[in-house]
Amino acid sequence: MRSRFDGYSFPLRDSLRREKVRFRNRYGIELAGDLYLPREAAGRLAAVAVAGPFGAVKEQCSGLYAEELAARGFAALAFDPSFTGESGGGARNVSSPDINTEDFCAAVDFLSTRDFLDPERIGILGICGWGGMALNAAALDTRIKATVTSTMYDMIRVTARGYFDQADSEQARYELKRALNAQRTEDYKTGTCARAGGVVDPLPQDAPLFVRDYHDYYKTERGYTERSLNSNGGWNTASALSLLSGSLLNYSREIRSAVLMVHGEKAHSCYFSRDAYADMVEGSPYADNKRLLIVPGAVHTDLYDRKDVIPFDEIQRFFLAYLQETH
Repeated sequence: MRSRFDGYSFPLRDSLRREKVRFRNRYGIELAGDLYLPREAAGRLAAVAVAGPFGAVKEQCSGLYAEELAARGFAALAFDPSFTGESGGGARNVSSPDINTEDFCAAVDFLSTRDFLDPERIGILGICGWGGMALNAAALDTRIKATVTSTMYDMIRVTARGYFDQADSEQARYELKRALNAQRTEDYKTGTCARAGGVVDPLPQDAPLFVRDYHDYYKTERGYTERSLNSNGGWNTASALSLLSGSLLNYSREIRSAVLMVHGEKAHSCYFSRDAYADMVEGSPYADNKRLLIVPGAVHTDLYDRKDVIPFDEIQRFFLAYLQETH
């Protein structure tokens, strides 16, 4: 199988241009991105950095979102997080809550220093697992004026507790750690890293509906791309250890900038956004510029690429409201 649009899962409209860019994070890792710009842009633009889903690459959902935002007048940077896609990092196909949060901040570094962009009008957008990283970055980086999460996953929670918290016990976590650390030993012996496998293919008959939805996106022409982890071999198996020992969202109540969280009503993952939003606004003096938007009838992957479902008009209004010119 090959991607539909010369390495991408979506077409690029003629009114836009897409530029390959590279920039480094504080760990010295070079990140690769696609910068989407309106061809007829004038003046200094507001900009949005986009990443996700977890295990996807910039040629998939994040690029589609960036392309749409650019068509609506923004500069939009879709980038590959560290260790994935075209981005650098000596280890491959691994994740880190710390480094991946930093990746968003590094994207802000890059956008803040372009002459044709306004450093006071920068937002971020995280999809699926990178929604949690985006909220983490918003709690850390005061340069971020507005944050959107779409169909968010809390990767720490789902790894440490299982789906719907059904494996939330010390013993279950211990058994998982034993298996992952045994794999680390084996990887060291062989000098290679076992891969967890991408989205299951072929689908077993008893696959849950949300797994079927993932298959419909990552394993078909709808969303397949050559560099995507989920479409191919998946993450390194032992990479999940970073998600068992890491942390996210500890200081979400201290986010002073605006946040819009978008999730599908019928998504298996909707509880991540509902709970994260509740935690973010509970007792917070900064709750007035926070909003949870539930999309009626939508499942998790509908917000990957269904432009008739993704509330781009609402997302545009949100960014226009909070990335306004102030000078």
